[in-house]
Amino acid sequence: MRRIVGQIVENRMLFLLVLLLILFIVFSFGVPGFFTFYNLTNMTQYGVELGLLAMAEMLVILSGGGGIDLSVGSMLTLVAMVIGVLIGRAGLNPSLSILVGLLTGVGMGYVNGVLVSYLRILPLIVTLASLYIYKSLALIVAVDPRFGPNPMPVSNFPETFYFVGQYRLGGIPFQVLFIFIPVILILWFLLEKHAFGRYLYGVGNNETAAFFSGINVRRTRLTVYTLAGFLAALSGWIITSRIASARPDVGLGYEMQAITIAVLGGVNIKGGEGTIGGVIMGVAIITLLYNGMQLAGIHQIWQLGSLGVVLVGSVLLNQMLLARRKF
Repeated sequence: MRRIVGQIVENRMLFLLVLLLILFIVFSFGVPGFFTFYNLTNMTQYGVELGLLAMAEMLVILSGGGGIDLSVGSMLTLVAMVIGVLIGRAGLNPSLSILVGLLTGVGMGYVNGVLVSYLRILPLIVTLASLYIYKSLALIVAVDPRFGPNPMPVSNFPETFYFVGQYRLGGIPFQVLFIFIPVILILWFLLEKHAFGRYLYGVGNNETAAFFSGINVRRTRLTVYTLAGFLAALSGWIITSRIASARPDVGLGYEMQAITIAVLGGVNIKGGEGTIGGVIMGVAIITLLYNGMQLAGIHQIWQLGSLGVVLVGSVLLNQMLLARRKF
């Protein structure tokens, strides 16, 4: 028995699969309304938004050098407000507004990347600062002069805008089929089959060795922070479409969930190690855990506490596996 448990713990994907199955069985039998087609597919809508942020976090952490992005939730919020204000208040064409929103996300990620890669400021400091700055900008953008100085949500969108976030094909949410899965495949190709993936893992494992191997370390890190901004922007667009509202607090707390998923999925917090498959499993576990606890009526305080337990447990597991490999 101890041998089987040891094999499960040492195989990250197997461990995550077993954990997912246990949670699924517990919630299916213990929580009314959990095991229904509508709930399971509805859960994937939230999973897409969280998953895009988790993949953004994965890319940044993989690049090493203390890489982390605390600003993904704020970038999501600012993009949501930009899109909402352009469509709902300025009356701009939705497609053009979404494009501006996505470019805003790319720009924010690029700024983070320049500060980290070229000005050599610690990622923790850069993204903590940008967390506050982007969040503040979102609040400023949300102010509607007609109703005073307070930030206001935007909810008067044309019917076509809800397509991405609310439309289903065969019962499966549109964003799962036509955004999330393609993004996963593209990132998988980049990480596993393209030179970019080799550069990224190389930089994350040993920056100095990567530099002397001819890899442009700065450009690699700049690229991942920019990609993180784009993924956060995609998430901001989708969530605005799904909830039919652009709110200045919509991305609150998402960055912590994204980091937890990345670490749970096996991404080494020191960089250079982790797979997209592990992160997807992490997304499934955290999404399922939140959904099950909400349906069970567990208070939000305990939900946040469980996230902390998962994060600490993931880090301990990673350290234990690393220690075993050394011996």
